Amino acid sequence: MDKKILHQYARKLDDFYTSARRMPSYSEMLKVFGFRSKNAVFKKISQLVDEGLVAKDRTGRLVPMHGGQPVKLLGLVRAGFPSPAEEETVDLISIDEYLISNPQATFLLKVDGDSMIDAGIHPGDLVLIQKGLSPKHGDIVVACVDNQWTLKYFEKHKGKVILRAANKKYPAIEPQQELTIGGVVIANIRKYR
Repeated sequence: MDKKILHQYARKLDDFYTSARRMPSYSEMLKVFGFRSKNAVFKKISQLVDEGLVAKDRTGRLVPMHGGQPVKLLGLVRAGFPSPAEEETVDLISIDEYLISNPQATFLLKVDGDSMIDAGIHPGDLVLIQKGLSPKHGDIVVACVDNQWTLKYFEKHKGKVILRAANKKYPAIEPQQELTIGGVVIANIRKYR
């Protein structure tokens, strides 16, 4: 099925969620989608799940996928010297689709503190974390060090793990007893207005 049509169905679910603050039941989806049979609803939901436009929790209930509505991608903008620009829709892109490759292993955390400010991560930002990735030297991770959670650069020197802040005010952390990596930062989200 055409992805644009599937995005329209996902948008209908998102619109319902925005107004009702909950996902619709299968009976309600008959009206939302304009279908006559619950079997048609089930098939459509299966397609939406397969495309990653809708998710299900562990119990099989639908969960909202915010940011799933496509936004126009108008092209490139130079961050250097100005150049002539023409507005032309290049494509439609879903923010979720762009940022998240594994929705079941991805979560958000709100940043508190300034230890990663030189990495461009400010207090109040949201960081998108993916669980299950093996951190590489230089990745930003959320980690539990000796029973305290933190957000830091992951570094490995001669087999020894060091967690380093992106702010000179903070010393490097060398785990003394326990280190658990909760996930790797895959995106930083800041709202300006």
